[in-house]
Amino acid sequence: MSRMDGKVAFITGAGRGQGRAHALRLAEEGAHIIALDCPSQGAIPHPLATEDDLNETVRLVEKLDRRILGVVGDVRNQADLDSAVESGLAEFGRIDVVVANAGAWSIGPFWEIPEEQWRDVVDIDLLGVMRTLKAVTPHMIERGAGSMIVIASVNGREAGTNYAHYVSAKHGALGLMKAVALELGPHGIRCNAVLPGVVRTAILDWQGGWDLMAGGPGLGTRDSMESGGKAYALLKDVGMLPPEATSEGVLWLASDESRYVSGQELVIDGGHMLLPGLNMANIAAAAAEQS
Repeated sequence: MSRMDGKVAFITGAGRGQGRAHALRLAEEGAHIIALDCPSQGAIPHPLATEDDLNETVRLVEKLDRRILGVVGDVRNQADLDSAVESGLAEFGRIDVVVANAGAWSIGPFWEIPEEQWRDVVDIDLLGVMRTLKAVTPHMIERGAGSMIVIASVNGREAGTNYAHYVSAKHGALGLMKAVALELGPHGIRCNAVLPGVVRTAILDWQGGWDLMAGGPGLGTRDSMESGGKAYALLKDVGMLPPEATSEGVLWLASDESRYVSGQELVIDGGHMLLPGLNMANIAAAAAEQS
């Protein structure tokens, strides 16, 4: 028996990156998937997932011989999430797991970030989590069971320069997770968070992300993502994490193996949080490889 046989997982931001990795990993273990993505661009400067991305996730899950319902929707809209849950229940009859994964960010000093970007980042990264959990709560209460998983960030515990809105939203997401765990525990529902470090996804693959990894505006190239990522990990030869690294944590929290775990933060960051600064040994090793 696989760890997720017979279970159904609802995943937001499932069109690419970590969301797609979560969908595939849970499907590999037997889960059926409800996948939501393709939001409106709004004020977010980096490209968001497209319907083609979502269709590719659907194709890859179906290739694993699992059922999947792809839903076009935006976590900034409660009606989209409620509709996705209704459609998922009509298709599968149950939802056992929800993964609030959708996220976005931008970069700039906090006083220069346009207010519309503040609103969109907080709306997606914090209120979007709330709306996602809210959408499945009545069903999970009725069933008396469920696992809720919030994809937060190490920036839910630590600050970061030039993305104060993202840091604020991720700190809030951890507080929300703990409050939800406390309120829903008596109903048999667990709520936990995964805190990824620097992950190799499209959310970093644009000029703002390159500049962040290079250390300043206009300094970054696409290669900066890989070289800069090595400064953020403690472990030897570890740089940016593959999305699949966080999916292993999602799988554990989704499965019955973690049935006694709620209100907890699972950090998956290559040891980043232990570093007193940047890991210059990894940087030196990376530079030597390139020379």
